[in-house]
Amino acid sequence: MPELAGRVADAFEARVREHEDAWLSPLAVRSYDTAGRAQPEDECLLRTPFQRDRDRILHSKAFRRLKGKTQVFIDPVGDHYRTRMTHALETTAISRGVARALRLNEDLTEAVGLGHDLGHTPFGHTGEGALDACLRERFGRRFRHNEQSHRIAEALNLTAEVRDGILNHTGGDEPATLEGKIVRIVDRVAYINHDIDDAVRYGILDPAELPAGEIALLGDTGAARIDALVHDLVETSEREGDIRQSPEVAEAMSALRAFMFERVYLGPQTRAEHERAHEVVRRIFDHLVERGDDVDAVVDYLAGMTDRFALGYAATIG
Repeated sequence: MPELAGRVADAFEARVREHEDAWLSPLAVRSYDTAGRAQPEDECLLRTPFQRDRDRILHSKAFRRLKGKTQVFIDPVGDHYRTRMTHALETTAISRGVARALRLNEDLTEAVGLGHDLGHTPFGHTGEGALDACLRERFGRRFRHNEQSHRIAEALNLTAEVRDGILNHTGGDEPATLEGKIVRIVDRVAYINHDIDDAVRYGILDPAELPAGEIALLGDTGAARIDALVHDLVETSEREGDIRQSPEVAEAMSALRAFMFERVYLGPQTRAEHERAHEVVRRIFDHLVERGDDVDAVVDYLAGMTDRFALGYAATIG
C-alpha cells in the first residue's frame, strides 16, 4: 500500500481546526469534536468525519436508489419530475447556503441533507403510509421513513451528529445541532416548492389556485419563494441564536403545506395514484410475510424498492 502519511495529511486536521476556530460561529459543531461513531474506526487523514459521512452516503446503494423513488407521482413519464434523489440534492444545496451564511458546519449540514431520506419507501408519502398500515395491522408496529433512514445511517456507521440529524429531520423531536435543524426546515421549503412545480407540470394544479395571501408574502415563483424563505430563515436565526423562521413566514409556509396536502398529496386528482400505491405495497408485503421472511427483512427490502421495481415485483406475484 502507498504510504498514507505526508505533509498534507499530517497537517490536515490541524489546519481544519485552525480554520474552524477562526471562521465558524461559537454555536457551530466543530468537525473533530464529534461524539463519534457507534463502532470506532480509524478516520481518514484527508477528510473530516463529516466529510467522510457525506462520501459514505453518496456511495451507498440506498442513496443511488433514491433516483428511482418519486415524490408525488408514481413512475411518471417525463424527464423533469423530481425524485427523492433530486429532492435530497436540492435540500442539501439550500441547507449548505443557510449554514454558510450563519457560519455553521457546512459538512455536517451536507451529510444530514444527503442522508435524510435514505430510508424512504417507493411512492413517496403514500408508500410510507401504506407500509405503516400493513405493519400496524399485522405486527402492531409502525413505519416512519426517518426511523428507517436512521437504521441505514447506523448500518453505515455514521457519526452521532449526522445520525441525530437524519432521525429528527421530521417528527416530534428537533435535532440536537443547529446544522440538523437547518435541514429539518429546509426539507419542507424544498419539497413544498418543487412539488408545486411538479403538480403544475402534471396538470393537476393551476398557479392561479395557490393561496393568494401566502403567495403575495413569499413570491409567485418557486425561486422567489425559496429565496424569501432562506433570507427569512437566516435573518431570524441570526437574531435568535437558534434556527427559526419569523412567525409570519412560518405561518405562510404551514398554510401552503396544508394547501398542498389538501389539493395534491391527498387530493382527488391523485386518489388513483394513492390507491395504486397502497395496493402494490400491500401485495408485496403480504407476499413476503407469507413466505416467512423476518419482519425487519421485509421492511428493509420493501422500503428499499424503487417505484419501478415495486411495480414490476408486484406484477410477478399476481
